[in-house]
Amino acid sequence: MDAAALEVARTTKGFLDEDEGNRLYELARDHAAIGPIVEVGSYCGKSSVYVGSGARTGGGTLVCVDHHRGNEEQQRGELYHDPDVYDEDAGQVESLRYLRQSVRRAGLEDTAVLMVTSSATAAALCPDELGMVFIDGGHTHEAANADYELWARKVALGGILAIHDLFPNPEDGGQAPIEIYRRALASGNFDELPTIKTLGVLRRR
Repeated sequence: MDAAALEVARTTKGFLDEDEGNRLYELARDHAAIGPIVEVGSYCGKSSVYVGSGARTGGGTLVCVDHHRGNEEQQRGELYHDPDVYDEDAGQVESLRYLRQSVRRAGLEDTAVLMVTSSATAAALCPDELGMVFIDGGHTHEAANADYELWARKVALGGILAIHDLFPNPEDGGQAPIEIYRRALASGNFDELPTIKTLGVLRRR
């Protein structure tokens, strides 16, 4: 990953560890030739810079899927609320302008396609045979399981399903992401690759 894009990623709002980001860059780079890369949950673009840079290096495209109204943990009064990303006039979280800035600063405007819509609508519009899907959207059981059901089936043979925020110990974090990770393994459709911190990585068989 080039130094300029890495600096953009480091200075962008978000919750992705740098080791996880570098692994996402490698995965996107190595699987972009299979098909488009989809990121479910872009927020302000920290992960988008890593994944998009990898897709660009691999000659592919990144599709950033996010309604930009924040997940349940980012709403006013919640643990991860950021007043900078709150539109007082609209009375809602509004992170789209931050994503656009991150994509522009990283030189990814010709690589990243921004879909400002729900996960379900985006899945209906996106093709099958995706090179990689990175799920980092809503962390309720309902939202995470919906994302899994919508997107896991679209990963091409040999492609990657990556899931963020895996916490084997419930005291460390919510259990919805690791629940869908285990669902994917139990389906028999994926092989387990090494986990990087809280980033789970599966390959479609």
